[in-house]
Amino acid sequence: MATRKSTRSNEPVMQSPPAMTPEERENRLIALSYDAVEQRILSGTATAAEYVHFLKAGSIRQREEMEKLQKENALLKAKTEAIESERDRAESYKEVIAALSSYRSESTDDYPTDPYVY
Repeated sequence: MATRKSTRSNEPVMQSPPAMTPEERENRLIALSYDAVEQRILSGTATAAEYVHFLKAGSIRQREEMEKLQKENALLKAKTEAIESERDRAESYKEVIAALSSYRSESTDDYPTDPYVY
């Protein structure tokens, strides 16, 4: 279980177990950074760059850009899936053609080669 440790602001903070993956560690550091900036904003000691960052993050333009990126990612994923599906379909066609060709008679005596001979 996580243990508590106090910070400079005398506020208890949950200490988490060590990160298991780099992504987990990065997410934890991001969360801690956000917490630190939040404290500085609340105390009035945040830098202008910190204010500008959060103002940009909350802007309509930023939200629209994020929505556009999400849609572009979804489109790329759909295209990738379509390509993979087409590849699978082509493989299935090859298997069907191979199976059907095995039904073909190997003997040419059953079918005349000359179309006028019956």
